[in-house]
Amino acid sequence: MPTDPSTPRRPGHDDAYVVDTRRRPKRAGGVGVAPSRADERDAGPGTPTPEPRYRWRRGRITLVVLLVLLLAWIGFMVWVPMQAWGAVNKVDNIPDGERPTDTSGYNYLLVGSDSREGLTKEQRKKYATGNAAGNRTDTIMLVHVSESGGKPVMVSLPRDSYVPIPGHGSNKINAAYSIGGPKLLTDTVEQVTGIHVDGYIEIGLGGFAAVVDSVGGVDLCVPRNMKDKKAGIDLQKGCQTLDGGNALGYVRSRYEDPLGDIGRAARQRQFLGALMKKAATPSTVLIPWRYKSFADASAAGLAVGQETGIMDAVRVLQAMRAVSNDEGLSLSVPTSDLAYRTSAGALAVKWDTERAKALFKALKDDEPLTEPPAGTTVEGAKNS
Repeated sequence: MPTDPSTPRRPGHDDAYVVDTRRRPKRAGGVGVAPSRADERDAGPGTPTPEPRYRWRRGRITLVVLLVLLLAWIGFMVWVPMQAWGAVNKVDNIPDGERPTDTSGYNYLLVGSDSREGLTKEQRKKYATGNAAGNRTDTIMLVHVSESGGKPVMVSLPRDSYVPIPGHGSNKINAAYSIGGPKLLTDTVEQVTGIHVDGYIEIGLGGFAAVVDSVGGVDLCVPRNMKDKKAGIDLQKGCQTLDGGNALGYVRSRYEDPLGDIGRAARQRQFLGALMKKAATPSTVLIPWRYKSFADASAAGLAVGQETGIMDAVRVLQAMRAVSNDEGLSLSVPTSDLAYRTSAGALAVKWDTERAKALFKALKDDEPLTEPPAGTTVEGAKNS
């Protein structure tokens, strides 16, 4: 570059020193280069300023924290039932000898035991259970989960049902439990229905009440004024929230019910649906201590068959929830005589043989039921 001859030259330099004052371009996208104040002045009004690096880092940290919390929550939701399941009591309910063929669909025996075992003196007084010794069943239900697209089905087998008990002649079905426990009861149900029982779930009186209290009570519509000293209740007609003690009395009461054992079975199905509905609400699932309390209370009062797994329990819970949402069928075994006089002179419930066989065949064949079969609902018990 030529220079002016009049310009003094610095010794040792032939050329002038040139400084490039032009602004250097930013990296592609402007990421990672903080603008200088001069850049901001030269940018002019309306020109967006790149986000500072610390803001980007803060957003990334927030995202990581949220992801960790989500994973922790999912882990907690899985760990709680798994931990509770480990505390569940296992019982032997598998019958000896020949059993019905295991067909499509899942069939479970759901039992409510009225054993006083494990109840304190105060609890027996509070729940009006008395001091009767021995083991009996207040609730016997067959739960069917279809694999052919049918609705889940809950079928009450009234405890006073007069049926053959393998090796013990004919008697009320709850006698099978008193004589031989879960194994003989399972055998009795399989032989009289022709249905292979895939799993066994039993809940006791004390556990029953604790489960209800763990979810803050259940919402039920009581069909009439109900006062029963033997069940420990004095309830008024109407929709209300029942605590553990009142809910237990509600499903146990039988002597004041005009439909007797059939009416009680209908109330039991109504209650189980209401319990599952309450257990699935956000107030139970999203509150950690209530969620854990429900799982622990359920496990403490449960006994399951040795071959009954946690997925079997999940299917039963889902079936009860479906029934509560009118997406399943709540049925009773068809009957022909609610005051059948046995050879021993006792009053029992006699099944309608033909209609009962038709119902059990439909369940065994996993026919996709969408409506109650003939005789499986009782007038006056539908809304009780």
